[in-house]
Amino acid sequence: MTKILVIEDEDTIREEILDILEFEGYDAIGAEDGRAGVDLARLHHPDLILCDILMPELNGYGVLLALQVEPNTAAIPFLFLTAMADRSSVRKGMELGADDYLTKPFTNTELLAAIESRLERQTVVIHPYRHQLDKLRGAIIHTLPHELRTPLTGILGYTALLIENMAINDPDMNRRMLEAVYRSGKRLERLIENYLTYAQIEIIGLDEHSLQVRREYQQANPIQPAAMIEQVAKEKAVMVGRTDDLMLDLEDAIVYAIDDDVTKIIIELLDNAFKFSTAGSPVNVTARHYDSTYRIMIGDQGRGMSPEQVGNIDAMIQFDRKILEQQGLGIGLIVAKRLVELQGGTLFVESTPNEGTSVYVDLPA
Repeated sequence: MTKILVIEDEDTIREEILDILEFEGYDAIGAEDGRAGVDLARLHHPDLILCDILMPELNGYGVLLALQVEPNTAAIPFLFLTAMADRSSVRKGMELGADDYLTKPFTNTELLAAIESRLERQTVVIHPYRHQLDKLRGAIIHTLPHELRTPLTGILGYTALLIENMAINDPDMNRRMLEAVYRSGKRLERLIENYLTYAQIEIIGLDEHSLQVRREYQQANPIQPAAMIEQVAKEKAVMVGRTDDLMLDLEDAIVYAIDDDVTKIIIELLDNAFKFSTAGSPVNVTARHYDSTYRIMIGDQGRGMSPEQVGNIDAMIQFDRKILEQQGLGIGLIVAKRLVELQGGTLFVESTPNEGTSVYVDLPA
């Protein structure tokens, strides 16, 4: 049942609104002043708040500001009830973040229409985020435990063998076990790093101030990424034993991006290119400067993806996981995509099943 909080210091008006809402099937709660309204909002997390402006102690503006600073109440739709029809009062409320207002006196029809309109808009806004959250939650539940447990099992298993057989094993055997422990540890470290990076990116993306600070930093501190791309690509090729497969063709430019972010983007895209292609097939890395854009392309001749899979690239999703065993959370590509978007750029994918994948990164230059 939809819950609505009515904050109104005039008893007659408050009770009349509550009666109307209850008659229409809403779960209505009343507060006799601003402070009581803030407390009830924090306690009940209503779906919508109707609030008078002129109240003693804490007026409607103060109520709105108090609720906006708390994550649990900041997004609740907020409608002002006011007898003040002058433009300045209405404008002040909207500038503070109110969603709508009703000027007293209002009819039952006007009240209900305003409420229904605002709730419908809230549903439209929230639905895609809930859908995304449900997908992410499902992926975490099904994928994350397995991916974290696998390297942890390797670490614990090899460590136990070392402890039990250190004295009787030859040095080469002990070394191989320690190397296996190290590889499992690095895999676990990368899983956790990517998961935390993804969470941090999503938080930054919702904060306009943080985005503005990043943009200003990028403009003031441009980079020339060709040498970095070459170094990262060669290191990755050595790591996976495919130095002969790496093909580099890099042009430099002045690029407005954060160096560490671009490094992470290249690492994740190269990791996928090597992971999903076979040894002996080329992995191409090119970079070109086109007017105000710096385009990086990383392409392979590996497994590829269908158009549907390309269109559904998302966090924590691995395609054909039941058929093809893969390491990782499936989060690398979406981390790269989000990081590109934080730079003010775009990332798009061209892929054909059984022929290969090319990922294009366009950064401001």
